Amino acid sequence: MPDDNYQETPVDRLKHVNDEIVAAAKAAGRVADGIELVAVSKTFDAEAIRPVIEAGQRVFGENRVQEAERKWPPLRAEFPGVKLHLIGPLQSNKAKEAVAFFDAIHTIDREKIARAVADEMAKQGRSLELFIQVNTGEEPQKAGVMPREAVAFVALCRDQLKLPLAGLMCIPPVDEEPAVHFAFLAKLARELRLSGLSMGMSSDFETAIAFGATHVRVGSAIFGTR
Repeated sequence: MPDDNYQETPVDRLKHVNDEIVAAAKAAGRVADGIELVAVSKTFDAEAIRPVIEAGQRVFGENRVQEAERKWPPLRAEFPGVKLHLIGPLQSNKAKEAVAFFDAIHTIDREKIARAVADEMAKQGRSLELFIQVNTGEEPQKAGVMPREAVAFVALCRDQLKLPLAGLMCIPPVDEEPAVHFAFLAKLARELRLSGLSMGMSSDFETAIAFGATHVRVGSAIFGTR
């Protein structure tokens, strides 16, 4: 008989999310192995994160450089295979720390940041997985290069700065149908010959997978509400 008092744990929810990724990929005629789950652990402490790592999750997303530097070193020492992705806005004065600490940055969105990251990767001899954030909703309060400027910005990053671009990233407006934005980002990525698509969060990652997402950033569906 099921226990009515049982509370789902992050490990339970991680399994559900992985099952949903597999089902969404199958429905889209895709292979789930081509979709990276980035478990968004921002604001959660090491004790909340550890069971999720122990359950097999190896890629995590953080919003802030300082928060990640504070909580992740002991976890990385314990679990050396963990990869960290910066999914929040990056300030140019934090480029040195970000390049040293993270394995991927999803939020390259202006020339100053692109140049700072390029300089630091050269100095540190590191190559990160980099995504250009596109402000598909053209929201003034949101980070990201405007769609009309994306082609020129990608050219600057790829041709002039020689950045190893993995793909594009977007965060659709909360009050709009995400499929429209995912379709736009996928079309833009094809035009720019970029294979990576970082799109889809807890509420819409299955839709994002239908439109070709290669990286889905899922937080509350795993860790619960903050």
